[in-house]
Amino acid sequence: MPIGRILRWLILTLCLGANASALEKEIGPEQFPVNEHYFGLVNFGNTCYCNSVLQALYFCRPFRDKVLAYKSQPRKKENLLTCLADLFHSIATQKKKVGVIPPKKFITRLRKENELFDNYMQQDAHEFLNYLLNTIADILQEERKQEKQNGRLPNGNIDNENNSPPDPTWVHEIFQGTLTNETRCLTCETISSKDEDFLDLSVDVEQNTSITHCLRGFSNTETLCSEYKYYCEECRSKQEAHKRMKVKKLPMILALHLKRFKYMDQLHRYTKLSYRVVFPLELRLFNTSGDATNPDRMYDLVAVVVHCGSGPNRGHYIAIVKSHDFWLLFDDDIVEKIDAQAIEEFYGLTSDISKNSESGYILFYQSRD
Repeated sequence: MPIGRILRWLILTLCLGANASALEKEIGPEQFPVNEHYFGLVNFGNTCYCNSVLQALYFCRPFRDKVLAYKSQPRKKENLLTCLADLFHSIATQKKKVGVIPPKKFITRLRKENELFDNYMQQDAHEFLNYLLNTIADILQEERKQEKQNGRLPNGNIDNENNSPPDPTWVHEIFQGTLTNETRCLTCETISSKDEDFLDLSVDVEQNTSITHCLRGFSNTETLCSEYKYYCEECRSKQEAHKRMKVKKLPMILALHLKRFKYMDQLHRYTKLSYRVVFPLELRLFNTSGDATNPDRMYDLVAVVVHCGSGPNRGHYIAIVKSHDFWLLFDDDIVEKIDAQAIEEFYGLTSDISKNSESGYILFYQSRD
């Protein structure tokens, strides 16, 4: 290794060691949670979008527990989930309480599996979250399918369950909710509804609002008229109708994606909406359907992926997470304890004069029951 790189590595190691010891002192030996570890992640060239999401997911305890349980199963062929399980296990079993880990194997696998992430450009944290959760679900369903195929019936036939839709996985058990799309014909009053599942909800943002307001807007009634009339099966013709989206089944962990990047025709590119959107530490959803299960479910904020900068392909991502009774900020290899009030700094800006902001982008709320 060249002398210059050795010196840089020594300086980085010393700085990280200083940060680590400072964090331990700030938390205090008596307050430091038993069997908990706080490790930053090395950035491998604009991989903060990945690091921030991984930290947020690590502190979604139901998700972490399932990933670590997967790690304890018999060794499987390497895939994105085995690499994630190795990373989580490496963090959870460190001898030190704080420090830095290079997620090199995970990043290498990610770049190998998806060409979208196979570069050193800044990527969208929400796209990565979406890809990761869906890929893990696909891996688990494929493994279950293989297990069923290996368990052939005595007559040589494969269990006919293989023809049925894939069973839900623990990814679905944790993150999946259900929306019901209701359409009411304004002529005959007949209501038709169609359910659709989601792993996260993407909501539009407006200036000086709250996440509750954004969610209410998400389920506002829309009138279908003129060329957008609805074909009513009862009337057997196109009619004016009211359409709305409501939450039918609430997930264990509600992941909310704030749509902060908007395409501007006059600029021919996406720009960032740095609007101030307040997200509370506690959340109750009001836009649930009449037949919703647990409509009064309360949620607690457990993690936020924050976008810093002025646009989708530039800037930086960090994560703030709640661990036990305090909040931490993860900025790649740096980990700091922050006050709960400091979360207000990530709501966004009341003025659009400066679009360069640190604003909440993906919110993770965990159900109390």
